[in-house]
Parts: sequence; structure tokens; C-alpha cells
Amino acid sequence: MMTLRMDSDQIAAVVDEIRRKVRARYQKQVDGLPDFCLPSLSPLGQARDAAEGKAASIGIVNPRPPGPISSLIQGIKKLVSRSLAWHVREQVEFNRAVIRYMDQTLAALDEHNRNLLLLAQMEQQHREAAAQFEAWQHWRAGWEEKLAKTEVQFLRTVAELQGAFQHRVSLLESNFREHLQAQHADYLGALDRTTLAIQKQLFDDLGRLRMEQERQIHTELRLIRQRVVSASSAGTMAPALPPVARPPAAFDYARFAERFRGSPEYVAAGQRFYLPHFQGRRQVLDLGCGRGEFLELMREGGIPARGVDSDADSVSLCRQKGLDVVEADLFAYLAALDEESLDGVFSAQVVEHLPPERVPELVALAARTLERGGLLAIETPNPDCLAIFATNFYLDPTHVRPAPSAQLHFYFEESGFGGIEVHPLAPAADLFPEIAALASIDSLAAFQKKFFGGLDYVILGRKL
Repeated sequence: MMTLRMDSDQIAAVVDEIRRKVRARYQKQVDGLPDFCLPSLSPLGQARDAAEGKAASIGIVNPRPPGPISSLIQGIKKLVSRSLAWHVREQVEFNRAVIRYMDQTLAALDEHNRNLLLLAQMEQQHREAAAQFEAWQHWRAGWEEKLAKTEVQFLRTVAELQGAFQHRVSLLESNFREHLQAQHADYLGALDRTTLAIQKQLFDDLGRLRMEQERQIHTELRLIRQRVVSASSAGTMAPALPPVARPPAAFDYARFAERFRGSPEYVAAGQRFYLPHFQGRRQVLDLGCGRGEFLELMREGGIPARGVDSDADSVSLCRQKGLDVVEADLFAYLAALDEESLDGVFSAQVVEHLPPERVPELVALAARTLERGGLLAIETPNPDCLAIFATNFYLDPTHVRPAPSAQLHFYFEESGFGGIEVHPLAPAADLFPEIAALASIDSLAAFQKKFFGGLDYVILGRKL
């Protein structure tokens, strides 16, 4: 009985020792989980195995050395063991139940360890996922910051490129517009120059054709007139033409002209009208040059010119000015010149001093001395202006009769001139305020223009 009780105490002590050792046992670290350790079940299994060995040894007689005494003792032990079998049966069952309990406890602890390991692995995975998520969050924040910086830099670069591109486009557009405008201006200038050249060429051709036609018509008409005159006046002598009117010797005609015609400066200012018409001429003759205003104008323009006048005082005055002037009769001087030796003839305030029948002779002699294309210009008081008769014309006692522009136009045509032009000069309204007042009245404006126009006029013709 004592032996059996000691065995039960030993078993309880073993179980307590097992529990203590299990509680105090160093926990084993799980591989892959450095922060997690599981309790080791090996000591508990060893204790279970020891307890199972002790329980299995109940009722077994220990062997002894061979011999009679040992055999007797062994027999007594076996008898006692058999006699006490009924008494230790419950203890044996209890031991077996404890062993089963320990096996189930070990299985439960093993399952518990497996669950803990699984939970630790899941926690580790969660931590790793959390760490990855945190790292991703950190990376995302840095990435978003870098993205924002990159986006700002990109937008700034795009804005700068856009500004530079817009500036470049503006410069290119401005240069293109300026180039286009320059080309357009050059084109318009070339077009205008070409148009003017074509118009000038056309006008020159038309003028040349017109002059050719007028020359042919003039030649035919002159031949017809010569035949008619020859047939009607055969055997008769032409009457002598009256001489040119000369200034009366009773007064100073130079002083008279100074007062009533105007100062040399006034006359020269009015004669600047002729400078463009005689520009480029090589041999110009001034018939009745007077004080030489026209010759001084020609010298100023670099145009070679000489004059002829029958008044000795006028010739002397012109020579004092260094002008080339000859004292001679106009008709005699023209008749002595070679044919087509001049390219310009000018006469101002002369034809109204001539007998009317000698005016066509003067035009004809001028035409004889002019080369083809030569210019003849005759200035005289304008009888179409009524104011001339109320003022200057009859002041000069040497005036014979005014020469109407239509009459001189006819003489020009008869002498072979073409391209004839008539220009009024010295508007009467500039000298007489009363005439200027007529222009302010609508009903009298046309009357003022027709009957109170230029006090003088000039007729221009070019030899055909």
C-alpha cells in the first residue's frame, strides 16, 4: 500500500514538475518571426513519456539476480502483486486517464501553438502590409510632391515656350507683314511707274501720230491754198506790208513800261510758268525781249537763249545784264536765220503791237526757223477778258489791236504747228477785288469766269 501511494505521489509530483517546467521553460523563437516566440512542448512530451513509463511499471516485479533466495523473493513479490491487483486497478485507470489527459493537453497545446503561429504570421503579414502601405504612403507623398513640382516646372516651361513661340510668331508675322507691305509698295510703285511709262509712251505715240496727221493735213491744205493763190493772183504784185509800230519818241517808253506793265521782278515771277516748257531746249530765241526778264529766267534754268529787239535802249539794258541780245527788226532777223536752226521761240507782249496782217507772217517765219518738234510760245493780252479793255490795253499807245486766241490758233495751224494749247495768265480777280466779288455770287460765277478770266494768255504750239 505504501508503495502504491508513493507511486501516486510521484506521479502528482511529476505532473507538477511538468507544469512548473512548462511554465518556466524558455520560449522558443519562431523562424521568420523575430518578434514572436512559442513555448516549446518538448519538455512536456518528455515528462509525459516518463509518467507513462512509471504508470506502465505498476504491478511489475523488478528482476533480481538468479538464485534460490532471489527466486523465493521474486515469487513472494509476484504473489503480493497479484493479491493487490484489485486494489491498484483504479490507480492504474487513474494513471491512464492522466496520461490521456496529458496527451490531449499536448495536442491542444500543439494546436494552440499552430494557431498562435498562424496568427503571428498573419500579424507579421499585416505588419509587413502596413509597413508597405506606410512606405507606399510615404512614396506616394514624395511622388505627389515631385509630381506637383514637375507639373509646375512643366507648366512654367510650357508657358515660357508658349511665350517665346508667341513672341517668335509675332516677330515672324510682323516681319512678314512688313516684307509683304514693302513688296506691295514696291509692286504699286512699279505698277505706277509702268502705268505712267505706258501712258507717257501712249501719249507720245498719240501726239506723234496727231502731229503726223496734222502735218499731212497742213501740207495738203498749203498746197491747195498755194495753187488757189497762184491761180487768182497771177501777174499781180503783193502789196507791201506796213512796218511794225514803234514807240513814239515823245516819251520814255522804258519808264512807261515800268509803270504800267510792272517791275522786272513782277514780270519775271509771272514768266516762271514757261520754265518747264522750255526745259531741255538748246537754241531759244526771245522775239521782242524788252528788259530781258525771259532771258534771265532761261539763264537761271541753264537754257541757252538769245534775244532780239528793235529798241536800242532795251538792247543796251539787256547787254548791261550780260545777256545775248541783238538790235534788229524782228521780221528781218527771222528771215535771215537758217531754216530749222532753233528749237524754241518765245514772244511776250509783241503781237498786239503789230499790224494784224503781219501777225501770220511772224508765226510763219518762226515756224520756218524751228526744227521739227520745236516750241513756239506767244503771250499777249486776252481780249476775252473785258477787264483788259478797261485797264491796260489802251494805256499803251503802241497797241494796234488785240489778237484773239482763236485767231492765233488758226495762224498756228496754218503755219504747221500741232499740239496747240491756250493757257490764261494773270487772273483779273487777283488785281480787282470787284471782279473777285462776282465769283461769290452763284449766278455770276460763270459770267466772271468767261468774261473776266486771265488778263493775258499764252498759246503754245509744236512744229509738226
